[in-house]
Amino acid sequence: MTEATAPAPRRPGEQALAALGLAAPDDNPTDTSPHAFPDGGLWRTEIPSVEGPESLSAVLQESDRLGVPVHRVSQGSGVWMLSDAEITEMADVCAARAVELCLFTGPRGTWDTGGSTRTGSGGAGLRARGHGAMAGCVEDALRATELGVRCLLVADEGVLWTLHRLRARGVLPAGTTFKVSALVGPVNPASYAVFERLGADSINVPSDLTLAHLTEIRRISRAPMDLYVEAPDDLGGYVRMYETAELIRRGAPLYLKFGLSKSPALYPYGAQLRDAALSSARERVRRGRLVLDLLVRHGADGGMSPLGSRLPGPLSRFPLTQDKD
Repeated sequence: MTEATAPAPRRPGEQALAALGLAAPDDNPTDTSPHAFPDGGLWRTEIPSVEGPESLSAVLQESDRLGVPVHRVSQGSGVWMLSDAEITEMADVCAARAVELCLFTGPRGTWDTGGSTRTGSGGAGLRARGHGAMAGCVEDALRATELGVRCLLVADEGVLWTLHRLRARGVLPAGTTFKVSALVGPVNPASYAVFERLGADSINVPSDLTLAHLTEIRRISRAPMDLYVEAPDDLGGYVRMYETAELIRRGAPLYLKFGLSKSPALYPYGAQLRDAALSSARERVRRGRLVLDLLVRHGADGGMSPLGSRLPGPLSRFPLTQDKD
């Protein structure tokens, strides 16, 4: 579609509803995020739950077939669930395609022997329980970055701060980025800003946040936001495709995550889940195509970051004075 034939930006059903006297209220300029990625883009794409080399291959083949641009792929089972050879293969393939690879760090509370995560309150959730779990996350980070991975998924505030300090000291490569998991994502502007200051380079907010919530966050922080346009069932199963243009307008800079509801849980992944992993990987890419087609039809597909973009730009951090020798 050329610029000459591209439709003017519009909301779903706009003309038909206006004719019935049901037009949507005008956009409030103060609702539009003033922020962007450092490349000038407003949004990037992410395919989650890419659990190994075979799933990665399926995602990239399907993205080629359907013409779905992919900025980032992320894995949910953890670095410790992959061999060195698997990590190296995924890192090499992603580097060749200029796709960012993000792997989850270490042990998490929902998998260990702690009983509180299995109570009604959920206890501490995914957070790293005790020094041993924290150390496991650090070990995963060191191993993954040595093998060429430059984006790490984190589900614990203490682990995030520790990894940020290691990055500042040069123990982890300076270009390493940290992504906060949706399972511990912040739900208000103050907590979002705290994650940014602890070292987060992108922050996955829960997919049930309202558009107004996104605007509130953007008045406080410019750290890139990750949001499932379609969330897996354990995150609510929400499908927000028709809101995508507004999610971008309110939440930029924003990673559009193409998740999948009504799909088998994959974590921790193993060969026993191979068929489900491959079929769901392909379907996540197809869901991405549906979202992008909606943006095109509504004249709202502009503003995508160039492929290969990954850095977040300058962000606010807590001072590291306590780390001085």
